[in-house]
Amino acid sequence: MAPTDRRRMVLGISGGIAAYKACELIRLATKAGFEVRVIMTRAATEFITPLTLRTLSNNKVVTDMFEEPERFEIEHVSLAQWADVFVVAPATANVIGKMASGIADDMLTSTVLACKSPKVIAPAMNTAMWENPITQRNIETLRDFGFIVLRTDKGQLACGDIGYGRMIPPERILQHAIRAVRRSDRWSDLRCLVTAGPTREPLDPVRFIGNRSSGKMGYAMAVELWQRGAEVTLVSGPVCLDPPEGIEVVPVSTTREMLEACAARFSSVDVAVFSAAPGDFAPADPSDSKIKKRPDAGRLVVELEQNPDIAAALGEVKRKGQITVGFAAETERLVENASSKLAAKNLDMIVANDVTAEGAGFEVDTNIASIVYRSGQVEMLDRMAKSQLAAVIADRIESLL
Repeated sequence: MAPTDRRRMVLGISGGIAAYKACELIRLATKAGFEVRVIMTRAATEFITPLTLRTLSNNKVVTDMFEEPERFEIEHVSLAQWADVFVVAPATANVIGKMASGIADDMLTSTVLACKSPKVIAPAMNTAMWENPITQRNIETLRDFGFIVLRTDKGQLACGDIGYGRMIPPERILQHAIRAVRRSDRWSDLRCLVTAGPTREPLDPVRFIGNRSSGKMGYAMAVELWQRGAEVTLVSGPVCLDPPEGIEVVPVSTTREMLEACAARFSSVDVAVFSAAPGDFAPADPSDSKIKKRPDAGRLVVELEQNPDIAAALGEVKRKGQITVGFAAETERLVENASSKLAAKNLDMIVANDVTAEGAGFEVDTNIASIVYRSGQVEMLDRMAKSQLAAVIADRIESLL
């Protein structure tokens, strides 16, 4: 979220060992622009102190349903009305069961029952409790009621067991909370395809021809569309980035593999954003074994063949109403070259950037872009974070929906 996007989160903490992770969740949420107010069950106070959470959130922490309020108001109702999103993390099997049954016997469950805002539930419990059919039934009940119940991670638990039941990391919980408050009806029924990163064209089993794309722009684009509510598939070349939460990631290596992955999904998507940097050329005859240096050879000659153009190939089968967005990494004649690609690839708009400019292009967190539209209009943007540019592009896509 942008710094001006101030949102309000009620964070409910129940009595599990994962309660300590709430500290990091509060820190990350505050940094992302949320004001956080905390409700703790009595059991939760056995694992972490209200003082710690009050210090981190800079707000009073509620632990007692019958505590005398500082001003007269029905606190569980006022907090329920105040929240833009209600997050329960960790959510124990006990609290999940209460919420699924409509039980409201403490401040946390009472406020959940009174809250009409989106509710994000991050379970945490022993593997046997997680796998118990009663727990799974309760989770499905909550989902049927519109709760966003997150999955758990597999790993070693506090009890020593290894299996599912670990609460997912706070940064991933936060992504779902952001999506809950940003979700838009205009995007909720849309399916989007995004490409990201470089491709690698093998020269031999240990060497390849590639480029300097980091994938950051494509990943930011995928996250932005997902946060708005779209179902997103990200076809990614080799990158050093963590898979985004909630997004299907299809890993590929070569340009032809990327084309195959995109072609298999293109007909079913509403929006396609081709933000990857697939290689234009590949070795015509890659070696099956490592190419050795030879003292008598001063140079190695490699014959290259042209790769298919992914956006152009899919532009030929683009259906009416489908929106496609391209990217153009250029070193000269920025708008002229981008305009030619826009027409050749049947795009609705193309995002062009001069990769030689400081603060733009590959391996940096910012970009300086110009958006060229089918009408011929050119929108020149200042340098901004790639996440901000992704939001601008998503706004422009939305205007075409």
